[in-house]
Amino acid sequence: MTKIENIKNINEFEDKSLLIVDDDNPFRERLARAMEKKGFKVSQAEGVKKGINCVKSENPAFAVVDLRLGDGNGLEVVKEIQNSNSKSRVVMLTGYGNIPTAVAAIKQGAIDYLAKPADADDVERALLADPNQKAAPPRKPDVSRQSKMGTYSSCV
Repeated sequence: MTKIENIKNINEFEDKSLLIVDDDNPFRERLARAMEKKGFKVSQAEGVKKGINCVKSENPAFAVVDLRLGDGNGLEVVKEIQNSNSKSRVVMLTGYGNIPTAVAAIKQGAIDYLAKPADADDVERALLADPNQKAAPPRKPDVSRQSKMGTYSSCV
């Protein structure tokens, strides 16, 4: 495997705060544990309202936000993050990926857009990628990994 040069290390950042907003509780919990092991200081919210409250109280440096939440659209959380800290690195995560929603996420300030299933390594790469560098080409899909990811087992 070749080393990707455009990825920073979390230790290069003074503020390691990460907000994960997702209404899939088991997935959010597993991702939170995995990201804590990678050095992030994680807080969680299960919906738009709680996510916006977390943004107002914690002003995270990083965020992973699901597009479709039980109480609304995750783009509302992205917009609030960008209003409070335009330097925040936000990744939009969704099981309903399509080009219009990806464009909307980027316009709201997300730095990347990942389709579920995405594991903690994918999320970490997206959050820590150098925004001035081109993204690495996607790796070849692994059919066996995709079938396992339906249970989100690789986030732990």
